[in-house]
Amino acid sequence: MRILLDATAIPADRGGVGRYVDELLPALTGLGADLVVACQPRDAATMSALVPGGEVVPAPAAVGRRPVRMAWEQVGLPRLVRAVRADVLHSPHYTMPQVAGCPVVVTLHDATFFSHPELHSPVKARFFRAATRLAVRRAAGLVVPSAATRDEVLRFTGGDAGRFHVAHHGVDAGVFHPVDDAERARVRRSLGLGTRDYVGFLGTLEPRKNVPALIRGWARSVEGLPDPPALVLAGGRGWDDAVDPAVAAVPDHLQVVRPGYLPLADLPGFLSGAIVLAYPSLGEGFGLPVLEAMACGAAVLTTRELSLPEVGGDAVAYCGVEETAIAAGLAELLADPVGRARLSAAAVVRAASFTWTAAAEVHLRAYERAARSRR
Repeated sequence: MRILLDATAIPADRGGVGRYVDELLPALTGLGADLVVACQPRDAATMSALVPGGEVVPAPAAVGRRPVRMAWEQVGLPRLVRAVRADVLHSPHYTMPQVAGCPVVVTLHDATFFSHPELHSPVKARFFRAATRLAVRRAAGLVVPSAATRDEVLRFTGGDAGRFHVAHHGVDAGVFHPVDDAERARVRRSLGLGTRDYVGFLGTLEPRKNVPALIRGWARSVEGLPDPPALVLAGGRGWDDAVDPAVAAVPDHLQVVRPGYLPLADLPGFLSGAIVLAYPSLGEGFGLPVLEAMACGAAVLTTRELSLPEVGGDAVAYCGVEETAIAAGLAELLADPVGRARLSAAAVVRAASFTWTAAAEVHLRAYERAARSRR
């Protein structure tokens, strides 16, 4: 069975979708999958390293422009299906060719375009709702990162539940693991914190991450402490216009640090070193930052929205999405070092059960079932 994976939609900065593809490919290779990867020319060397023995086909350079990529997906990608004699096409980011020339498996990462449209731009929400509906109608198989996402997609679009395959994301224990005090201190210094404790957040600053409520809740929870921990908002700037006003309203004696994207090498030290990793999201398809923080031994505070309990289980603390609930959850954890240590130990154990090999096995079953549908 020859699988063509279309990675041309992967952005240059390796956010959630990029990390998913980058981790899935070597796991599939390790299971003996016969892979062909289509990618943007800038990613050719990276993809070749991820799939040793596989075939990498750079798409035309112009696919770096989204309208061109969408046109190439409909015309150029089916031609590539025929050229490489693919048995199955995997489209890992919602969209797919309407006439592919072979069965298609599509990954649907998120259903909040339906359940929380107000958290996305209207254009983006309309586009991804349409792409999801098309995939549910036309794809031979659908991969989702959580049962919650499957259930939400089915609730809003209908479809055949038997074509859904739940593949929880994994975590690379070689990268994400508890680190020593020296590494934590190095990252803390790089953030300009010296020896100061901090509450961490990791993710793009977009509306569904609920960062303004986090800022206000953190400020309330630490305002009366003699040595209040800073708040570090790590990740892309995003498009949440309410973040800047919330930061501007923070009292002068409190510190908010916004380092932007952190290098991958700094993430274990950042996550391990946080006194609490706060992720009060309004809804997730999976919640990879929560899993990665757990693997690093962080005491995580998150919400029970959509997939997050599926990831955190009983190894994280939960709060509501409102400012007051976040403040109460943070205050409780900050005052309870024994409870934080208990969560840290439980989180490392639970995170170890999420592997990319297990995710790849689910993908292979999806490919095999799709291939049988053609026969």
